[in-house]
Amino acid sequence: MKKILLGLSLSLMGVSSFGQKTNLVEITGKVQNVAPDKKVYLQVINGRGTPVTVDSSVVKADKSFAFNYKVSEESGYYLLNFFNLELSQKVLLILEGGEKVQVLADGMNMPQKQGKFTITGNSKNIEYFNMIVKYNQELQSKIEVWNKQATLAQEKKDEATLQKIQNEFQAAQSMTLGKIKALLPDMGSNLVALWTAGNFLNPDNDLEQLKAVAETFKKEKPTSKNIHIKSFLEQIKRLNGVSVGAEAPEIAFKNPKDSLITLSSYKGKYVLIDFWASWCGPCRRENPNVVRIYEKYKNKGFDILGVSLDQDKNSWIKAIEKDGLVWNQVSDLQYWNSAAAAAYGVTGIPAQFLVDKEGKIIAKFVGGSAELEQKLEELFKQ
Repeated sequence: MKKILLGLSLSLMGVSSFGQKTNLVEITGKVQNVAPDKKVYLQVINGRGTPVTVDSSVVKADKSFAFNYKVSEESGYYLLNFFNLELSQKVLLILEGGEKVQVLADGMNMPQKQGKFTITGNSKNIEYFNMIVKYNQELQSKIEVWNKQATLAQEKKDEATLQKIQNEFQAAQSMTLGKIKALLPDMGSNLVALWTAGNFLNPDNDLEQLKAVAETFKKEKPTSKNIHIKSFLEQIKRLNGVSVGAEAPEIAFKNPKDSLITLSSYKGKYVLIDFWASWCGPCRRENPNVVRIYEKYKNKGFDILGVSLDQDKNSWIKAIEKDGLVWNQVSDLQYWNSAAAAAYGVTGIPAQFLVDKEGKIIAKFVGGSAELEQKLEELFKQ
């Protein structure tokens, strides 16, 4: 039996609360291990890029530090980066404004030993987060015992004990996750709910709960500019996707000449919405087949609307010309953040949706065009 590696993917970092009227945040704290440059950095996390430093605080002789910082509605997720070294401890803070946060931290993450921290404050979000920390610490204590037992069992080649440990771990992990999930309804539209949903819910098993969290944010913060809320809502929209029989979501993008093209303008025709990109090898290999099908049916009431997930306009235009794609092509040049891809639940390309004359989706295709051609033959025989 292979070595059992007991671990929990509940990577925990500190979360503060928000929901106050002012956007000023007071962060005070102490750090146990002080590096030579003696600076703690406050960094903002926006999207997938590298965190950007927005402020710094010099650690005083008594090991204390402090920030008074005005947070932005567009932000929300911040890091306290201790000394910006390879072994620096980094603590996540979720801030909206008005918080008074106290942080105690080791300051360093040493090999085989993660730095510890505590965060306190007068908010429900901190209360919920600390409950999650408590649940995780209880499980982690059990994992440490099980790992020692597993090492001894492996030395003795005791398969029965190893399996027993694995079963106990899985049961305890499931119970811990259940406790954490149960907290979500009471978290409301605080960002700690968003963080919890993103870290502990699995779309394969928890889609309905993810959708419930999304509905809460849409209802309580409908005009939020927060990038993390907007990204989460787009992800849920993408996971939900569209089904056969549903009304095809509107697409209103510009073509390479910057003219607006809309899906609704195709009413009265069968139209294939073809999601592709210049950088997509399978898409480019399939394009000759799509061209052939277009030529075969274009005079029978069939058309195509190409929707590219490109970012670079020049690459997109060159691919259109090289592959001979003579039908309308549109894009918002937002890569996988394309609003159309999110609306249609596109998670891989090529992806195609066949829409009838009334604007209803009548078929979905992924990959090759054989099924598309068969469907069109059936439609036009009628």
